[in-house]
Amino acid sequence: MLLECGLSDARSRTRVLALRGLCRGGGVTDEQWVSALRDGDVDVRREALTQVSQQQPSSALQDVVVSLLGDPDALVVDAAAFALGEFLYEPAVPALCRVASEHDDARCREAAIAALGAIGHDDARGVIIAALGDKPPVRRRAIVALANFEGPDIDEALALASEDKDWQVRAAVSQLGIVSDEN
Repeated sequence: MLLECGLSDARSRTRVLALRGLCRGGGVTDEQWVSALRDGDVDVRREALTQVSQQQPSSALQDVVVSLLGDPDALVVDAAAFALGEFLYEPAVPALCRVASEHDDARCREAAIAALGAIGHDDARGVIIAALGDKPPVRRRAIVALANFEGPDIDEALALASEDKDWQVRAAVSQLGIVSDEN
């Protein structure tokens, strides 16, 4: 009862701590999740995403998480993408593809690529391959994501990535057992 009251406290830190306490006790309702995920304070939204990613939420709740891919805070978007990858929520693929290809923040693109790789839906294939032209951390994440796909286009993309200028991208390809024809 005390923790539930904490969810509506004026102080964001109290709302965060109340949510953590309720999660430990396994007593968070969908209504409380939605309230925390839509909280006006960014720290509460981030904490709610961290906590909900460890749950098996309803489809309706997962849809609320999808909506957070449009949050103005990049770390909320990052956490939402992570949670959706944990849920393996296929209806999120179009929204994740938009984040992976259009978001201004590389951390968000990287998290979306990771989620798309985890989900492994074929509609993400082209977006993940296109991410091989992004910044090095995103390219490395794309290599890992491509491990969940098969086909000549994947083989070709990995072969090209095996010659990437970033040694960590080349190492990621090498760990998958892909070797360029020149080596």
